Amino acid sequence: MGAILIADDNEDITDILSTYVEKEGYDPLIAKDGAEAIELFEKHTPQAILLDVMMPKEDGYEVCRKIRSRSNVPIILITARGEDFERIMGLDIGADDYIVKPFSPSEVMARLRAVLRRVNTGSPSKSGNQVSIADLTINLDEYVLTIRGQKMSLTKREIETMWTLANNPNKVFTRDNLLDSLWGFDYFGDSRTVDSHIKRLRAKLDKVEHPLWSIKTIWGVGYKFDVSE
Repeated sequence: MGAILIADDNEDITDILSTYVEKEGYDPLIAKDGAEAIELFEKHTPQAILLDVMMPKEDGYEVCRKIRSRSNVPIILITARGEDFERIMGLDIGADDYIVKPFSPSEVMARLRAVLRRVNTGSPSKSGNQVSIADLTINLDEYVLTIRGQKMSLTKREIETMWTLANNPNKVFTRDNLLDSLWGFDYFGDSRTVDSHIKRLRAKLDKVEHPLWSIKTIWGVGYKFDVSE
């Protein structure tokens, strides 16, 4: 079934996660610091990554940024710190999920299965997909979004958010809809995650004028991709 990369400088944690990963039918790859995690990723191309935040040499956030710049492999961040801004930052730089220590290994495996399920079912699909509305183009094959031909620097999840909204112009998505669609039914976040995510996405998109469309807030409900008449 492939390999799962486990990056953590705590040997007790890597030992127990390795055991559970093997029970799931995967081969565990163990990295004890951020530099080794990147090296193993480039060498073995794992199916997913369980990534500790606080590691020597390079922390998990930096490792996540580097890997996400070249791959859409599922990444679950694991940390002892659970403040909202740190969790949201992890998701915004491209992590697929976030788990706070101490954790249950069974919960980690459940979340791992969830992110792999979303990839394997292709939601959103990553094959032969492009949408163009006015001056906006989203190519989900290459994970590229352009406005007036200018490529925007967005995370994987930000592009998936725009794909979901733009594929359904003027349809209102509740915050729960977006959580389920983009983070999955097994995600344990709340509506504040969506609001913070949309705020950061808007700030990036607004660097280029786009008068023909916008992400509109429907107060008390959620968001929609609003196309000007």
